[in-house]
Amino acid sequence: MPRPSIPFLLAAFSLLFLTFGNLANAGETLPAAGEMDLKRLGLKGDGQTDDTAALQAAMDSAAQAGGGTIQLPAGSFLIAGSLKIPHGVALKGAGQAIQHTIPRVGTILLATGGRQKEDGPALFEMGSSSYVGGLSVHYPQQDVKKIVPYAWTFHLQGCDNTIENVTLFNSYNGIRIGPENNYRHTVRNVAGCVLRRGIWVDQCVDVGRIQDVQFHCDWWNSTIGGNWDLVYEYMWKNLEAFTFGRSDWEYVTNTFVFPANIGYRWVKTAKVYDPLREAGAANGQFCGIGADAAQNCLVVDEVQPMGLLITNGQFVAFNGDNPIGAIVQDTCSGSVRLVNCAFWGPVDQAVVSRSKSFLSLSDCYFSSGRSKPSDKALIEVSGGKLQVRGCSFATSQPSIDLLPGLKHAIITENNGEYGVVIRNQIGQKAVLSNNEPRP
Repeated sequence: MPRPSIPFLLAAFSLLFLTFGNLANAGETLPAAGEMDLKRLGLKGDGQTDDTAALQAAMDSAAQAGGGTIQLPAGSFLIAGSLKIPHGVALKGAGQAIQHTIPRVGTILLATGGRQKEDGPALFEMGSSSYVGGLSVHYPQQDVKKIVPYAWTFHLQGCDNTIENVTLFNSYNGIRIGPENNYRHTVRNVAGCVLRRGIWVDQCVDVGRIQDVQFHCDWWNSTIGGNWDLVYEYMWKNLEAFTFGRSDWEYVTNTFVFPANIGYRWVKTAKVYDPLREAGAANGQFCGIGADAAQNCLVVDEVQPMGLLITNGQFVAFNGDNPIGAIVQDTCSGSVRLVNCAFWGPVDQAVVSRSKSFLSLSDCYFSSGRSKPSDKALIEVSGGKLQVRGCSFATSQPSIDLLPGLKHAIITENNGEYGVVIRNQIGQKAVLSNNEPRP
């Protein structure tokens, strides 16, 4: 009879050892992975005990070790204070997708700090090369029937910081970037309900990126103490969803808000922190952006001379006393160019411009949606220089008003279901190729 080989004896011995080991431990219950994480980090994760200090200590320890990732399991974590995300540290929750409230799952931070202190520390104070992702934020003490201000949920400064895969259930102020000098921020795959301000950008001196962001009243619903109708009304009366001050290149892609008082706004901000840097105005590319149920979808107070490139936008204004799709103010000295954008909804006017500079509308669609068409023109311009080319006008009200103050206009290659009616008050300063009477 042949003797067993050495590999066979080793395998048999290992099997016997594992069998006795399993029998010996059969009565023990090993902790789940989430429980092990909580114990290691010193967190309770019960939604009632303040975990601010323990979580901050864990992140500070990672920073002292040269950076690293703090991984939170699924559960509810009460944060009564502010968290500073150190340089090179990532705070990650258990989720990889935007979370809805039915059922409420994943890693949820219950924020109670910053109440009635809009200028106080944010829930997340983020420095250079810091990261927050894979989690949700809920303000459990916010009352839908008596909404009060809170500090920002996020405040970014420095360089190369990132927010992604984050859900905001009922933030009063969402994401503030600046006004400290900053550059190359990334905000990606963020969604939720914001009440007063969504994203606010200032003093970005090198290419910020915002993509795949949606704000909607639906996220603060009755399952977590909200009310769809009350939240909708508050947002369209108060929310400024996306605001841009000083930004030297801002790439904004696939963003949307419903509803809003102002969907997107570009403003001029004062010099701050660094006296060598200029006061703030933006330039950038905005592609695939949208605003629905707004009072004003786009408001341009000021931009840099090279200005804005807005492409593939969809804008629906109908809330408030005088809803208008886009307004360019008489303070604007930079170029505004819209290409392949659509304006519709029960609105009197799609675009009103008093710009000092250029306004260009190319391959756009304009419709009012009113059951009784207004005598106001869909496009009204009283300043700067205007170019309208290849656009479609779908309703019977006047198409374009060229008012005194407009320096020059070129209107060409347009089409209208009821003709293209241009009311020209600037005479030979306008070059018109298809002023059509109503059929």
